[in-house]
Amino acid sequence: MKQMHHLSRKLIFLFTAILFCACSAKISSNLNAQTNTGLALKVMTYNIHHANPPSKPGLIDLDAIAAVIKKENPDLVGLQEVDCFTKRSGNIDEAKVLAEKTGMHFQFFKAIDHDGGDYGVAILSKFPLQNGTKVDLPQVIKAEARVLSYATVTLPNKTKLIFANTHLDATRPDSNRVVQMKSILSALSLKKEAIILVGDLNCEARAEPIILLDQQYKRSCTASCAHTIPQDFPKKTIDYIALKNANWNVSGYYVIPETYASDHRPVVSVYQVK
Repeated sequence: MKQMHHLSRKLIFLFTAILFCACSAKISSNLNAQTNTGLALKVMTYNIHHANPPSKPGLIDLDAIAAVIKKENPDLVGLQEVDCFTKRSGNIDEAKVLAEKTGMHFQFFKAIDHDGGDYGVAILSKFPLQNGTKVDLPQVIKAEARVLSYATVTLPNKTKLIFANTHLDATRPDSNRVVQMKSILSALSLKKEAIILVGDLNCEARAEPIILLDQQYKRSCTASCAHTIPQDFPKKTIDYIALKNANWNVSGYYVIPETYASDHRPVVSVYQVK
């Protein structure tokens, strides 16, 4: 009996050891699979129309903009048409409030004086923003001033990335947008880090500014891209996300069918960072 009991204990021990090894191998395999897929980086560009819903003239609804962003949970957001202490927006810093509501870091970049305050573009980021830079963009036809903004972020896998955001001129023809795009490409041309450029470029893909962009950057969508403006029944694609200095696959691209918060629909791309 003692020998049988001793044998049973050895068999139980052997079975437990085999089971532990199998479980360990399974866990290790899963960790390797997660590592091999790389980091998923979700990027959004959103012209927020100073948080004024088109259907509600005069109303400022930052909660609606924040809700769109929070629902998508992006890592990086480029915002255009952002107010800072203007009378029309209730003398608030819209970028700061949106950062607080979404739990993100932020930087605001002024383009013009407007209504007692400032008006421009902003960056929201889950990661700390470093070396925020503003570049004033040129024009050949007198119009509203525009800027390029960019900052450096360090991703969780230690990759350094330059995130750039802009809003090109809306004047027709393309003259201002052409010189502005050339200025943007020049300003970022010596950067060695991966660059993601987002923004409202105020022209469709067949226009010269986008042709210039495509010579150096890879847009996250280049065919049959969903329209981004106007918000209710969109007819044009003028909001873009593009990448340079990195061979990252786009695992997701879509335009959010949001029809209330702004006159633009937000655009999202998901990159697999290698």
